[in-house]
Formats: sequence, C-alpha cells, structure tokens
Amino acid sequence: MPERAPDSENEEPMKNETDHVAQPAALGTRIMSVDALLSEAALRIPPYQRPYKWTARNVQQLFGDIATHKDKPSYRLGTIVLHRQHGRLDIVDGQQRTITLLLTIRALVALRLPGLLHTALQAQLRSLGEGMIQPGFESEISQANIRNNYLAISRIVERADFAEDSIDFLLNRCQFVVFELTDISEAFQFFDSQNARGRELDPHDLLKAYHLREFDDDEQVKANTVARWENADSEDLAELFARYLYRMRNWSKGRSARYFGKDDTHLFKGINLDTVAAYPHAEQLRIVHHFVDACNRQSGGGGDGRGMAFPFRLDQTIINGRRFFDMTAHYQERIASIRGKLGQVRQLAEAGSLDGYAGRIVKDIDTYEGRGRVGDGFVRTMFDCLLIAYIDRFGLADLSRAIEKIFIWAYTVRLQMETVQLPTVDNYVLGNNLFRVLGDAITPADFLSRELPAVEHIRSTRTTKINQLFKDMRYAA
Repeated sequence: MPERAPDSENEEPMKNETDHVAQPAALGTRIMSVDALLSEAALRIPPYQRPYKWTARNVQQLFGDIATHKDKPSYRLGTIVLHRQHGRLDIVDGQQRTITLLLTIRALVALRLPGLLHTALQAQLRSLGEGMIQPGFESEISQANIRNNYLAISRIVERADFAEDSIDFLLNRCQFVVFELTDISEAFQFFDSQNARGRELDPHDLLKAYHLREFDDDEQVKANTVARWENADSEDLAELFARYLYRMRNWSKGRSARYFGKDDTHLFKGINLDTVAAYPHAEQLRIVHHFVDACNRQSGGGGDGRGMAFPFRLDQTIINGRRFFDMTAHYQERIASIRGKLGQVRQLAEAGSLDGYAGRIVKDIDTYEGRGRVGDGFVRTMFDCLLIAYIDRFGLADLSRAIEKIFIWAYTVRLQMETVQLPTVDNYVLGNNLFRVLGDAITPADFLSRELPAVEHIRSTRTTKINQLFKDMRYAA
C-alpha cells in the first residue's frame, strides 16, 4: 500500500480529460450519475486514504461549475477509481468529491426534502439519504473540514436560486466516469497513469483542461489557439505560471507568492463572457473583447501579430477560454523580451540605446560571478517580475530609469544578506512593495520618483559587479 494515498486535497472538482486513457485489461468502465454512485451500498472510504481536506473554496467552485452547466443535458464531474474486493468498493481516487457529495445529500435531506413539490424527486432524495453510506472519520482535520463544509453547503442549498431543477441536475445529470478494478496494485498504477504517468497533474495542465471546457469558439479557432500552448515546452509553461504570473498577480495585490500549486489555480480562472451576467465590471472586458475581434475580422488579422492584439494586463480579471490561451502566449513573449537571448531589452542594451546605468545593469546581472546560486535566482526573478510589470503598464517609456530603479530595489536584498531564500524574497517584496506602487501609478514619474534607501553594509559575496554598480550609482559607500 502506498504511503501517499491518492485523491489530492487540491484536486479539481471538474475533470474531463480522461476519456481516452489507455485501460488495463481487468478494468470495468461505466458512466454513473451522482445518484447511482452514492446509492452503491458497497462503497467504502478505505483507511489508507488521507484526511478530507477540501475547504469551503473547493465547495464554492464545485457548485459554481454545477450552476454554470446546469442547462446542459449532462455534465461530467470527473473520474472515480474503485477497487472491488470482498464485496466492497474502495475509493482509490475521488474521495474528496465523494465526501462533499455525501454532505450535500445530507444537507438537502435536512433542509429541502420536506418542501419539495415534485414527489418523484422527493422520493429519490429520501431513498438516497436512507441508503447511502455514512462513513466515520477519526482525523481531526477531516472532522473540522466536514463541519465547515456542511455549513457552506447548507448555505448554498438553502438559497432560492438552488431550485428543484438544480437538485435534479445534480442527482441525475451530473456524472462520473467510474473505473473499477479488482487488483489493488493495478488500481494504484491506473490512478498514477491518470495523473500524467506517475505524477499528479501540474497546475498549468489543470488550467488547460479548465479553459478548454470554457472555450466556446468554433473548432478551427480553438485548434489554432491551443496549438501555441501545445507547441510550448511543458517545463516552460510551468515556469511561466509558477515563477512569473503567479508571483506578479499575488505581489501586485500585496499577497505572499512562494510556491504555486493546484490550490492556486483559481487565480487564473475568471469569467466566461458568454454566461456571466451583465455586471458592470464585466462589461468593460466584454466591450474590449468584441471590439478586438471585430477589428480583426474587418482587417483579416488576428491576435497573432498580424492584427490587433488584446490589451492584456497582469492584474485584470481573467477571461476564460480563448483569451486565457492568448494571455499565456502574450506573457511568454513579454518574458522572452526580458530573458530571451534575442530579447528586446537585451537588444536595446547591446545597441547602446539605454542611457545612464541601464545598459550596464542588463549586462552585469547576466554575468556576475554568483548569479547561478539559488538565492540569486530568486532575486533575479524579483527583478524580472517587476520589470515585466512596468513594461506591462507603461511600455518602454522611461525604460532606462525604470531598469535602474528596479535593479536597486531588487538587488538591495542580495547585498544585505549572506543567504537569500525564497521566504527572504517574498517577505522583502511584501515589506517594500513596489508592485503596489506601480499599480497605483498613473504616469512613469509616479513610480520612478519613489525614493529607495542606500545599502549601509554589503554582506554578500561573489557579487563584485553588483557591488560596484551600487557604489557607482551612489546607493552604497
């Protein structure tokens, strides 16, 4: 039995990406409604499963997806992997969703059953409540999350907008792809193959699956848009989100940004312009979205450099579907302009087009002795992120001065510390947050006029070029 039981606490509530998974010979596969799954009297949560760790945020996401898709003939909630032995059906993968649905049925029976108008639905819900399993949990973590999530679910199902058609949709048209195996080792092996050949799906893989489901354009547009993602290296995409986009979005809001995981994918989920209500905050995005498309249809161009590009901003609400993939490609280019071998900023430095110390800074941060250390990499990421955010807001206006300002701000922490770790950088950003200053700036001068303190004592080693730059720029003695 593996030490790490599957069914991550951060798993996505909705996953449809397993329709074409290669199946082992001893596998039985079926589509089961929520009612059918929870009616299985042999269903069991085995003792090797980890605690129940879903929170109210996961519950909100689950019910948000259900509300979005309730007009569809059916909707797949994902996959369940079961191991059949001795008359039992042990849940190998799907524990978190299954427990959440059991709590939902309990809440519906307690709060909605007496008032249901449709007698057939009333009878179905009563039968399910009486026949479904009622597992016990010894873990204090599980008990606390069950209590909190039951209250969160109760608030949702008591609302007027969770009508009887929503209950019917949940029970009868929300479905799982259920894989049933009789060999436990094969069950775990299959679970691992489901999750990207022995590893859990990366956050960017989950985002791809989510935004593909939100994609409402025609198939050719869909194929062309997603092709750029498919042609990108998976490690490059992981770095794009974990090293840059995650940190820039969080730091710009004054939030910690250390490790990007599945629980953070909500940062890159926003609104579907075809289904969201006409909220004022969404209208601006809707207008720009359709205006860009209309201009490109008239000119025969598109968002690929041959027509008008969507004016993405790092802190904007994400537009689900096509614009998410466009945004990803846009910021890959932004980062390449900073870090790429032929990047725009490097080309300007090599051509002598940057004034003051900017050209020297761009060259020296690429060549100083200690640049390959892990801590120096964290500092460089901080520099890159703020420079990308500046260009995102003001383009190349006053770029040389911006590079000087951002360099002093970022590398101060390197010179002041003998050892730099990720928490060091994260805490430094939150305590000296130029991302917030930039976000409030109307003109470059609002950002560039921010005073920065000099370094009194240089404690770092193997940073000779950086030390000299600070001295020449009068930020160190």
